[in-house]
Amino acid sequence: MKTAYIFPGQGAQFVGMGKDLFQANLANKALFEQANTILGFDITKFMFDGTSEDLQQTKVTQPAIFLHSVIGAFSLGENFKPDFVSGHSLGEFSALVAAKSISFNDGLKLVSERALAMQAACELEPSVMAAVLGLEDAIVEKICSQIPGIVVPANYNCPGQLVISGNMEAVNKACEELKNAGAKRALLLPVGGAFHSPLMQPAREKLATAIAKCDFTTPICPIYQNVNALPSTDTELIKENLVAQLTAPVRWTQTIQNMMNAGVSHYIEIGPGKVLQGLVKKIYPEAEVSSGLLPL
Repeated sequence: MKTAYIFPGQGAQFVGMGKDLFQANLANKALFEQANTILGFDITKFMFDGTSEDLQQTKVTQPAIFLHSVIGAFSLGENFKPDFVSGHSLGEFSALVAAKSISFNDGLKLVSERALAMQAACELEPSVMAAVLGLEDAIVEKICSQIPGIVVPANYNCPGQLVISGNMEAVNKACEELKNAGAKRALLLPVGGAFHSPLMQPAREKLATAIAKCDFTTPICPIYQNVNALPSTDTELIKENLVAQLTAPVRWTQTIQNMMNAGVSHYIEIGPGKVLQGLVKKIYPEAEVSSGLLPL
């Protein structure tokens, strides 16, 4: 039986996240305090005592989820034995740090740069994402391609659940057309902008510069990346895919299908929430899923 460790992305945050990890031992506490120094603000205050609105700020959300995930993985010590790793969007960075391809400090710096760049890109024009439920991917793709403006598939989460992304007018128009085509729901999401769409091009350029300056080493196991849903240990390819990910869709459905075909039957989610465990079960009902966070 092969095992994959999977790491969540934006949307998994919750008020009070990480406080139990912080209180568990001095090593964890030191990492959180290190993060405050690297980020230049007290992220633990937002994580442990902030409101849900505080945690929805992209510059807070992404480092917070990264910290919860990575410190959770580090807490497993020698029990962290993946055959493969993968992460959903932001989670790809958590996966690479857990798999020892990027250092904790560099990973956090990249996540912070990414979050700030994405926030800045969001402010350039009104944009949004929407969850489409109950339609085949091919129908969603076809309708999006026929809408004027920018609206594209952004997250292939599981069969019958595809998130679209683009400028406000185009996404609203697409939602109308998708409902007419039989979608059970086409619901705007409470996010800051059009992630994983061409509107993230300015952020992609900033992230590319940051990644070029960062040291990557060969991970301890292959990572399945969002852009192509394929495994890699090639650091140059991993870096290219991380950059491309900002303007390309997250192919989560295809990733789990490919892992399944590679013999992975156990999926362990490390990080806040259980979103990915739910998606895995919808893609691969026979899979064994569990949380990788130690009981504290």
